[in-house]
Amino acid sequence: MKRSILFDTETTGLDPANGDRVIEIAALELIDDLPTGQHYHVLIHPDRDIPEEASRVHGFTLADLEGKPRFHEVAASFLDFIGQDDMIAHNARFDFGFLNAELQRAGLPVLALERMVDTLDIARERFPGLPNSLDALCRRFSIDLSARTTHNALLDCRLLADVYLELRGGRQRGLGLTVEDGGAVQATYSYAGAAARMPRPIVPSETELAAHARFLEKIKDPIWLA
Repeated sequence: MKRSILFDTETTGLDPANGDRVIEIAALELIDDLPTGQHYHVLIHPDRDIPEEASRVHGFTLADLEGKPRFHEVAASFLDFIGQDDMIAHNARFDFGFLNAELQRAGLPVLALERMVDTLDIARERFPGLPNSLDALCRRFSIDLSARTTHNALLDCRLLADVYLELRGGRQRGLGLTVEDGGAVQATYSYAGAAARMPRPIVPSETELAAHARFLEKIKDPIWLA
């Protein structure tokens, strides 16, 4: 089984080189691309102001973060959660840049870029020339966006987990084996999305049925009428 970490950050701005800091980290554990339910989430005091334009994006003001830990106080628990596994994010270079700036500031080793999996790169390759923001991808894959009023990192991770699964090919049919009475082995198939996705039966109209019947009349001994 392959473990990976899907994560997101919220920040005070766009550039750590200009003194912008991380204020929220959220991460989900995936096993074989599916969330396990294990997650990491923390709010962080940035030791600086939060510009109004940043607050409009994620909804946090400095007052919301009073009493929250500083990054160096949570770095060990974050690094323990992510381990050495691949790290998935949307526009991952942005998040890696901020986390590595915070790790450097704390005197800790930075995250190797070889661990980075960028869903934005995957989406651009799959849908060239189309909008590939998280919102756009959610709409494309019919993923519910109703709760996303601001850029909340934990919610964004949960949305991105659904998007990532779709970008990887969607939920796949699984093969299982069951033993019937008498010892016979029966192969069974399950579908991970079956509970959420209702079947859509195709029912031909009377006109279509009549057209099909006329077509069969032109075929010698059609097997469909056997």
